[in-house]
Amino acid sequence: MSKHKKTKQEKIIVRKYVKYDQDEAIYSALTLGTRDYAHKNGFKKVVIGLSGGIDSALVACIAVEALGKENVIGVSMPSKYSSAGTRSDAKALAGNLGIEFKEIAIKEVVDVYDGTLKNHFKGQEPNIAEENIQARIRGNILMALSNKFGWLVLTTGNKSEVAVGYCTLYGDMTGGFAVIKDVPKMKVYDLCALRNKKVDKPIPESIITRAPSAELRDNQKDQDTLPPYPVLDDLIVKYVENHQSIKDMSKYAKFDVIKKIILMIDRSEYKRRQAPPGIKITSRAFGRDWRLPITNKYKEF
Repeated sequence: MSKHKKTKQEKIIVRKYVKYDQDEAIYSALTLGTRDYAHKNGFKKVVIGLSGGIDSALVACIAVEALGKENVIGVSMPSKYSSAGTRSDAKALAGNLGIEFKEIAIKEVVDVYDGTLKNHFKGQEPNIAEENIQARIRGNILMALSNKFGWLVLTTGNKSEVAVGYCTLYGDMTGGFAVIKDVPKMKVYDLCALRNKKVDKPIPESIITRAPSAELRDNQKDQDTLPPYPVLDDLIVKYVENHQSIKDMSKYAKFDVIKKIILMIDRSEYKRRQAPPGIKITSRAFGRDWRLPITNKYKEF
């Protein structure tokens, strides 16, 4: 029996095949997805809110590789709660990537909102309402730039945040395309580390090592509201991607933590229905593979 001889086309395919590890494959998929979505929908340029945090840093890096640095605009929108570190890191990241950078402070706009609502909020302690006003002001600014110049707004929320609703509807969820909506938080760190292996190392080390914070109030940290991200990501995989029961999940975390996370995931479905589309990189992505009834009273506990 004669051996099969490769055709010319098969030889071409073999020559072009490149073996990627998982993180490289994910990064490549996010880059390709961003390029295709922008170009095939008629967008030449994109705009990103640069917070000085790790999520927006990753999205900016992907956007530059997908579209070219000349087609990416980074916008820093500091408030009175923004630290000097995150402000300088946002500017440094933009400089390292060679993208256009704008800083539009929101303190005066927030003050106007606070003054307008002062009598209506009289007797009430400041809470999440005041925090979300800041996020929504930023969303309005990005959409104003989008409308004026025809830029596509890339949102920067990751899968961990989207899962539990740790994001503001009409605020940081505002935009046309969600690049990392299916990327868990810990994978964001992996992808940033991968990007920084290149000679230019655009992401400042302080962005990677700083404790995550929305910076919407004094001394705010993500871990004030959420369990540590390694724990959260593991529970999201088990509940959302592997569809495990509480009984199965109880082997890996305390019941109270599991209950809290499941409730947050279920209650945030209405937010996810209003989120922009994004790229699927896991076995089960929100919006594509996972849709809960928004109105229901079923609980497993």
